[in-house]
Amino acid sequence: MSDPKGNSLRPEKGASVSRRSRAKSAAAPKAAHDMRGRQDPAAPKPKTARGEATRRAILSAAEKVIGEQGFNEASIGSITRAAGVAQGTFYIYFASKDDVFSELVADMGRMLRHAISEATAGIANRLDAERAGLRAFLTFVAAHPELYRIVQEAQFVDPKAYLAYFRTFAEGYREGLAQAAQNGDIRAGDADIRAWALMGIARSLGEYSVVFGSDASIDEMVDTAHEMIVHGLSAPAADGDGDA
Repeated sequence: MSDPKGNSLRPEKGASVSRRSRAKSAAAPKAAHDMRGRQDPAAPKPKTARGEATRRAILSAAEKVIGEQGFNEASIGSITRAAGVAQGTFYIYFASKDDVFSELVADMGRMLRHAISEATAGIANRLDAERAGLRAFLTFVAAHPELYRIVQEAQFVDPKAYLAYFRTFAEGYREGLAQAAQNGDIRAGDADIRAWALMGIARSLGEYSVVFGSDASIDEMVDTAHEMIVHGLSAPAADGDGDA
């Protein structure tokens, strides 16, 4: 390597060793600082109720801060302030802001699936279950608008978590639709495409409500969407008397 005038920039052997030694010594404190308080990503969850409560407080604060400010603007300091804990406490439970973001995406998936499962438990008819599931989804989204925005942002911040979120939903949805068709509750059709289409309806209505701030009530959205799911967009056929 040379400078523009052609003079060699290679240091003498002794100088090189000395500089490397100084660089190594200077880097050591920084490396030690970076490692302090950072847990292994595979570290176990808190073993005490108090530890789990602190972890949940951090997650709840991160949901609000990241959901309102966006991933890039939110800081660990603002999250810990909102949680009422010291900044160093954050690193006992999470390795980084990326780590807590991924956990929030997974957390929403778990909580939402649980909410829908509870809402549809005991409903034998698949179409009735669709209505109850859509209502549970929109109710959850209305209660957790920041979390919904985080899942949307995950497409760019953490694509792996974003794909896992929707693929997990799609897998369960597909199985349920296939079983309903086999039982004769709904007509036969491609369960995979149907699952993604129905998920798309729910996702768009969630965005319509949270992101665009629609004034439509959950009842209005559920009734209109469910009527379309059950009957499609075709005009009703006329009967023998000419009445629709």
